[in-house]
Amino acid sequence: MFGFFKGSSQQGATAMNFRQIDDGIAVAGQITEADLGAIAAAGFKTVICNRPDNEAGAVPHAAIARAAQAAGLEFRFIPVAGAQMTPEAVADMAAALADLPRPMLAYCRSGARSANLYMAASRQRG
Repeated sequence: MFGFFKGSSQQGATAMNFRQIDDGIAVAGQITEADLGAIAAAGFKTVICNRPDNEAGAVPHAAIARAAQAAGLEFRFIPVAGAQMTPEAVADMAAALADLPRPMLAYCRSGARSANLYMAASRQRG
């Protein structure tokens, strides 16, 4: 099991919520650039963003990608708008699961979209 903390300059360190859904795969709600160091320290190797940039409250994926790279993490942007999971997104997620190092943390607004995309991609991979 992985564990790390989400820092907040206003409230101090609080436990970051994420859920392990399979061996080497966890999902979480929105992360920020400040979280990437702790995510790397927790042992994650890859971060996958499933949240479109134009969604209310989303941190632009390019900012997360830069922070992930600085923390030594792989990053992939596979946006899924709400429940509109496209065949392309499923194929992209399947490719990420096959190609990128684990453990992986996929995130969206709540983690539910990321979990659903993972399940669809896993079925596609067989």
